[in-house]
Amino acid sequence: MTADRISSERGQSTVEWVALVLLVAAAIAVMAAVVGVGIPGAALARAIAAKLACAARITDSCTAGATGLAAAYGDELAALVTEHAPEVRYEQGMRALPVDYRRCREDGCAEGAETGEIWRSRSGERAVAFIHAIDCRAGSVTAAGPKEADCSGARAGNLYLQYWFYYPGSATAEGGGVIGPAIRELSSALGRPTYHPDDWESLQLRIDRHGYAWARASSHHTYSYELGGDRGWGPSLGSVYVSGGSHAGNVLAPRESDRITPASQLRLIALEPVAAGERRRFAITPPWRKRVWFDPEYEGTD
Repeated sequence: MTADRISSERGQSTVEWVALVLLVAAAIAVMAAVVGVGIPGAALARAIAAKLACAARITDSCTAGATGLAAAYGDELAALVTEHAPEVRYEQGMRALPVDYRRCREDGCAEGAETGEIWRSRSGERAVAFIHAIDCRAGSVTAAGPKEADCSGARAGNLYLQYWFYYPGSATAEGGGVIGPAIRELSSALGRPTYHPDDWESLQLRIDRHGYAWARASSHHTYSYELGGDRGWGPSLGSVYVSGGSHAGNVLAPRESDRITPASQLRLIALEPVAAGERRRFAITPPWRKRVWFDPEYEGTD
């Protein structure tokens, strides 16, 4: 048997094996969706399938971001972070994108098109979500979350995934067009500025012991499910709606959006290793200094 034939047969065998694993992982995912509960090992099966596909070079999804999540959280938890990553839907007229603050801290470099599917700004910055995970599941062996994290009471048994979005600035109630600068100047003169640099917002998920995912979004000093509605958690819909200017979020969108960042195009970065050595100053409190970083059920954004 020639070397070329041996190589060809090995390659075919690898692809067939990967295809089988991918099929099994897909079947598990379908079962989870139909039953409505988490199936143990489902996320790990998807992670293994993805790694095999990468090894066989039949996919282009083997990104540095995915590798970073696995290094920070392990394969199973990294797969869950990716699986639950939200589609970001923006209010009409918005130009801002959530970006990596280490690369962009000016409004200009974070602005992109006003419509369509968008995941890069006009200056080339990628849409980013920073991740913080607090694993309160029984017997968890992951290193997610700081040791000081509160997993007491009703938190026990849950997995909390926090998706943090950084915008270089927040401009609440300024509107658009030529009136914006005038409002900003007047509000600053009155001591109640509508604008401040640095804006951290978040979508937070609570995955309970039965596998159900609940969501809430940061919105004006608290966390809400529906715009103008009650505080607290509601069923995850796989997306977050971002209001223009303030970037306040909610899960249950008040209207359709013709500008989105698909979940698959959102770059996911584990925030714990980034925050560990962070010395930059921000105009508002960054996630790792907020109380919710330690207490995932806390209702304030301070």
